[in-house]
Amino acid sequence: MSGSSDVSSISASEADLGAVTYNTDGLVPAIVQDVETGDVLMMAWMNAETLKLSLDEGRTVFWSRSRQEVWRKGETSGERQWITSAFYDCDGDTLLFKVRQDGDGACHTGEYSCFYRAFGSDE
Repeated sequence: MSGSSDVSSISASEADLGAVTYNTDGLVPAIVQDVETGDVLMMAWMNAETLKLSLDEGRTVFWSRSRQEVWRKGETSGERQWITSAFYDCDGDTLLFKVRQDGDGACHTGEYSCFYRAFGSDE
C-alpha cells in the first residue's frame, strides 16, 4: 500500500479515548504490528495528542521522548505506517496498532522490524 489516498481515519468514542491510562509522563506504549504477517514491528510512545492524530490521520504519529516533539513515522524516511485497526488493552495502559508498512521497514537501522535481535543468538 502506498500513499495516504487509501487511508481513512479511525473513529474512537470519548469513552474509548478516556479509557487509555497514561504514565506519569503522560505517555502510553504503542505496539505496532504488521497486519499481513503478524510481525511486531516496533514500540514507541504516544500521548493523548498523538493518539488522536494517529486515529484522525490513519497513520502512526508518536511522541519523541528524546526530541520532546510530535513524530510522524516515515515523515523523513518514507517508511510510513498506515493504520488498519487500533486497540487498547484490558487495563488501558498499552496500545496496539495493526498497520500496512510502506517502504523497507519500521526500524531506523534498516531492518524490517525493530525486534530482529534474539537473546542467545550470535546474529
